[in-house]
Amino acid sequence: MTRATAGGGGGGGRDRSGGRTDPLGATGSTGPTGSTGLGGGRAGPGADGLTASAGPTGPGSLTGRAALVTGGSRGIGLAVAEALTADGAAVCVTARDPRGLADAVRRLGPRAIGCPGDVADPAHPEAAVARALAEFGRLDILVNNAATNAPLGPLMAVDPLAWRTAFTANVEAPLRLTQAAWRGWMRDHGGAVVNICTEGTHGVGPDVGAYGTTKTALLRLTRQLAGELAPSVRVNAVSPGLVRTEMARFVWEPGEPEIAATLPLARIGEPEDVARAVRWLVSDEASWITGTDLVVDGGRRVRAARRTN
Repeated sequence: MTRATAGGGGGGGRDRSGGRTDPLGATGSTGPTGSTGLGGGRAGPGADGLTASAGPTGPGSLTGRAALVTGGSRGIGLAVAEALTADGAAVCVTARDPRGLADAVRRLGPRAIGCPGDVADPAHPEAAVARALAEFGRLDILVNNAATNAPLGPLMAVDPLAWRTAFTANVEAPLRLTQAAWRGWMRDHGGAVVNICTEGTHGVGPDVGAYGTTKTALLRLTRQLAGELAPSVRVNAVSPGLVRTEMARFVWEPGEPEIAATLPLARIGEPEDVARAVRWLVSDEASWITGTDLVVDGGRRVRAARRTN
């Protein structure tokens, strides 16, 4: 399976007086807010004044914040978008399939909008960030999830053009998106970026050399950006193990019970397992964490110590 970058419809709607309803639950004022809490930056002029009653409150609440999630029409991306909206954030999701993205936006509810396009298209990152800023007036959270696992197979048989396409989608696009988010909002107001990598960056495997290499590069990019964008923007990675997604179906479907039995937690992952990790990393509860790689793999890396009798 190849990447899922998202696309589709849905906006904030309009009230009866003709003004657009604010998916963030903003008050009538548009004065500056206080600290975003995400990276230490201060929300300056132009930030929306947001009500505390628009969603959940507390250290883990994302009420009043806006997010962009790539590859958000299904799998991990959709689960992340659901987790963020459940905690009060307004979310812009992207994907290549407009119909699938429209379905995702309807599922996510009134605080969600879509931006169709392919992250491998150099123009799409700027367009997606511009869409989020135009609709929400801010962009506090960026989750770079869209990716491709092609080309599969031994590296000695890889077509150089396919290799280049994989790097465009999996490494260059997250950088472009982060640059656009930085220029458009985060440089002045702070924010949090999470890149979805893979626990495979900590090892090797058959037929996934191109994917693993790109994700290893993305992990290195994550750490570099964490250093360059601190203290106003936090940049972290979440590295899933085997998760029940369409992209990984060819791995888990043929022998799920056998694979699950080898893991200390005795099951393969669900998209929601990864989404909960992302939601925590972008919240104030993780405000002193940057440049880290949070591995969510069911204990795969420690299974050698597990007693089976």
